[in-house]
Amino acid sequence: MSEERSGWVVLKFGGTSVSTLENWQKIVSVVRKRREEGFKVCLVHSALSGVSNILQDIVEQPDENDLMQKVEQVKQKHIDLGKTLGIDTVDLLANDFEELGHIVKGIELIGEAGYRVHARLLAMGELMATKLGTAYLQKELDEALWLDARNYIKTIIRKNTTERSQIISAVSTTDYDQNTADALDKAGPVIVTQGFIGSDSEDKTVVLGRGGSDVSAAYFAAKIGAERLEIWTDVPGMFSVNPHAVPSARLLNHLSYEEAQEIATNGAHVLHPRSIMPARKHQIPIHVRCTQKPELSGTVISAEASEDEALVKAIAVRSDVILVSMESLGMWQEVGFLADAFDVFKHFGLSIDLVSTSQSNVTVSLDPGLNDHFQDIRDEFVEDLRRYCAVEVIEDVSAVSLLGRRIRTILHQLGSAFEAFQEHQVYLVSQAANDLNFTFVVESEQVDRLVRKLHEQVILQSGNQKSFGPTWSQLMNEESESKDDGEAWWKDKRGELLTLMEGNGSMYIYDTDTVKRYAELIQNIDAVSFGLYAMKANANTDILKTFHELGFGFECVSIGEVEKVFELFPDFDPQKILFTPNFAPKSEYEKGMELGVNVTLDNIYPLQKWPKIFKDKEVFLRIDPGHGGGHHEHVKTGGVQSKFGIPRFEIPELKELIATHNIQVKGLHAHIGSGIKDPQSWKDVAVILHNVAEDLGGVDILDLGGGFGIRENETQAGLDMKSVNESLNQFKEAHPQYDLWVEPGRFLVATAGVLLSKVTQLKGKGEMQYVGIETGMNSFIRPALYGARHTIVNLSKLDHPANQTVNIVGPICESGDKLGIDRLFPSSEEGDVILVANTGAYGKVMSSNYNLRAPAEEYVLN
Repeated sequence: MSEERSGWVVLKFGGTSVSTLENWQKIVSVVRKRREEGFKVCLVHSALSGVSNILQDIVEQPDENDLMQKVEQVKQKHIDLGKTLGIDTVDLLANDFEELGHIVKGIELIGEAGYRVHARLLAMGELMATKLGTAYLQKELDEALWLDARNYIKTIIRKNTTERSQIISAVSTTDYDQNTADALDKAGPVIVTQGFIGSDSEDKTVVLGRGGSDVSAAYFAAKIGAERLEIWTDVPGMFSVNPHAVPSARLLNHLSYEEAQEIATNGAHVLHPRSIMPARKHQIPIHVRCTQKPELSGTVISAEASEDEALVKAIAVRSDVILVSMESLGMWQEVGFLADAFDVFKHFGLSIDLVSTSQSNVTVSLDPGLNDHFQDIRDEFVEDLRRYCAVEVIEDVSAVSLLGRRIRTILHQLGSAFEAFQEHQVYLVSQAANDLNFTFVVESEQVDRLVRKLHEQVILQSGNQKSFGPTWSQLMNEESESKDDGEAWWKDKRGELLTLMEGNGSMYIYDTDTVKRYAELIQNIDAVSFGLYAMKANANTDILKTFHELGFGFECVSIGEVEKVFELFPDFDPQKILFTPNFAPKSEYEKGMELGVNVTLDNIYPLQKWPKIFKDKEVFLRIDPGHGGGHHEHVKTGGVQSKFGIPRFEIPELKELIATHNIQVKGLHAHIGSGIKDPQSWKDVAVILHNVAEDLGGVDILDLGGGFGIRENETQAGLDMKSVNESLNQFKEAHPQYDLWVEPGRFLVATAGVLLSKVTQLKGKGEMQYVGIETGMNSFIRPALYGARHTIVNLSKLDHPANQTVNIVGPICESGDKLGIDRLFPSSEEGDVILVANTGAYGKVMSSNYNLRAPAEEYVLN
């Protein structure tokens, strides 16, 4: 009988998933549902959470005096779970408890554990847990049979592998096995068996390496011709980055086998990389699901080709990578050097991962997961390799990989992301030949910040919706995002907006309720003592009055903005104004000091040339933190390419000028850019400003700037405000002496504003369709200036199907007058009202009368 789809589904559950009654109840519901769908179920699961670690400790520290105490810990974990499941564990596992004790007493007697004993000991965790799980399933479903995986997972001997690897990191064949299929069919419709373990040709116990339960499940799926493999874990799928480190990580809805293999191999721990090949070989779809939230669809991995264009889908990290650098001028044009050098690696059973070459150097990386014996043979290996070259072993480094499709074709688009590396030493760069992987090896201590920055720039700014699902925070029902869907309010007020457009031309409409909602998000950041509104974003009088009523201060970048605040609010406290001029004339600094506002210096030139203005006065200093961020090059306001801020190398001269003129530094200020979605960014800025403050002898206030990112359009994620709050609380707890200020602008008003205009003409040029509207870049220049992508809809036909792809263009005599390119749109007609969302910031304030066309007017909804 040949391989066929025989109605089996393999379900794998990890240690966390099988360690509580609540999770077992969910497992029962999943098994019951699969049975109702007509499947036979092969359930593979791991040892109880923490058990394998205890057993591994016994092996690694066999001379400890409390080995039997560890045995009691393992037994108690099973007894405690059994009580909650209603199972008499002591009776069920009596023989297993006895065998466990015998194994550990043997280790205690000898003082060490050989590889065979090591494997037997680790296997006990899976054997005991699955017997307990089988008993519970039998009690609840009245159909479950326990099978010993060692009878079916038979391992093979690989070439050039050590004895340890053959026993502790064994591998099996991945062929369809009629005998295994027949055995499971005969055993019954619900089978429970172990992950992680198998047996060799002598029927002796071996294990498949840590995380091997995924691999066992894949082996079983291949051997019985399963219809699908489900990996149930504690996360709802595979993500664009580790969601525990970056809560804004986005779910990957679908991956090809090749993409999943790259992501798993390069450090994502959700799925063991060796589990993909058996499924791929037999075209078995893999579904990665969450035990705690079985209703979520998770990630599907299959042979189905992705419809995406070139795209970075994930950022993965492999920690504790080892580099071996081989240096020799003699290798240049020397035939056979690499063969000789790599033969040394082969002799010592070392698997090479990344390779980087130059005329006199070859550097390779070793994945610790595949080379866990390296430290045992390190000295001998290096000595042998030195026969051919100078050898340097580099540790404490990690590999950061950009993973996706056709990366080579979009490298030019990643230029801004690569700026994240300018502060870090890069030891190795590698681009995979399959065009799915671009990898950098950097210092491990820099990885967390680097990954957050790359994720913000490469993933969160991506416009591709098909690949990415919700964020981790959204899926886990953590109401931590800013809820900036960017469209809810104008959908709810559609009728009012259409009425306003009757008889009127193009208009900016601002919704006060939305402004207040975003203001509350800032005011709810516990560590922030004062918020200022950056009024350059939108200087509408009613908007300014709203922030005044809410208790905000004002951040002003010109003396004209300062004077407008006092014009509107004559009794306003000048100390609630932060004046941050940049390359302004001397007269503006003089006026600012005269008005008593907080004046910020972002250059030492005024102190060098106009010291009398500031002598014996208080000032703020704007510091360049050395890096910038944001959704576009033009909005980055930190780093060497930015004109803003005092560079840190000028701090010594700055200190001298301050001392000479008896100037008191009241606060430090920094602003790295706009549209930032890395929730750690403001904490990072705070740390930098704290270090500068220490150097200056202390200050009272740290102004961390603004730049809080919004959900720019319907395809992007928002900023995780809960994580922003948590990170700043961490800083505040460590440094309570500071008052922390922030000065958002766009975040507070962008989503509250929409631009409304009417269709004037329609045009078709071959396959290209144009929808012309009354206003364009004269009213709203962001798409032309930044390439910004805003949600655009036909408000008049909001419920009509989108049946064509169009460009939305304005009437300005410029080829760049395009508000939206390649948008799915309904059939439109002259007079339809078109809405451009998220235009409450840098819209009207940046408008012009170019072509002598008047820009859109403003209207505020109260």
